[in-house]
Amino acid sequence: MGHDDQCVSRRGLITGMSSIGLGGLLAGCASAEGTTTAPTTTPVPTPTGSPTATVAPVADLDALFAEARTCKLTAAATQGPFYFEAGRVRSDIREGKPGVPLRVAIKVQDAATCRPLRDAVVEIWHCDAAGLYSGAEAASAASALSAAFAPDENGRFTDMKPLDRTRYLRGTQVTNADGVVEFATVWPGWYHGRTVHIHAMVHAAGRRVLTTQLMFDEELSKRVLAMPPYAAHGLPDTGNAADEDFDESMLMNVVPDGDGYVGAIILSADPA
Repeated sequence: MGHDDQCVSRRGLITGMSSIGLGGLLAGCASAEGTTTAPTTTPVPTPTGSPTATVAPVADLDALFAEARTCKLTAAATQGPFYFEAGRVRSDIREGKPGVPLRVAIKVQDAATCRPLRDAVVEIWHCDAAGLYSGAEAASAASALSAAFAPDENGRFTDMKPLDRTRYLRGTQVTNADGVVEFATVWPGWYHGRTVHIHAMVHAAGRRVLTTQLMFDEELSKRVLAMPPYAAHGLPDTGNAADEDFDESMLMNVVPDGDGYVGAIILSADPA
């Protein structure tokens, strides 16, 4: 069996058409071998009614990653109450959700060697413009979370069971030979007590090696959230400095990209 058969063809992953579940993907990537690589500039498919996702040349991403260069272990953060295995292996996670287009480029590397981590499985998930999470719309709309969504005595959250059939703004990709994955999404909204953020989880060798969050320059977020559809929800009640999970290592390098933005970040994990 070849490398692409073991770890799911990246051609299928990048086009967002693979239907394999995360469990099968992790099992395949834990034992994957070989050197087959798909280009990072493959166009991202666009769902009906959503803005076009532009894909910048690789050189542009290289420059963004260069500015974010780091070998320091990325700070861990809570996975929050709304994580579950969504089973959505795809690069475009918008599903027609309104918002300012955001292209997220993540480079995963070994924190000890600074080398790219190939075949790492990267998941991201975040709320929509109104602060709602797919799979838990009613629960995330509540002003106060029920005891079922509270952390345990050690401050840890467990994986939740989906409460509805929505799966927007959740997706999974596998890193290429350069350790890079890309997602087409929209700028996240906010909810009570948290600054604007995207959740991220990295799996390597079949296990979770990093759970963290991706964050934004606060002034830039305010400018974005002053536009529709975010404006109807108001500005965040919590900034980066007051956020319980904020760490400088979580800040993405964000630049304009057509009618939206592209954000790049390097995540340094310990795969051992």
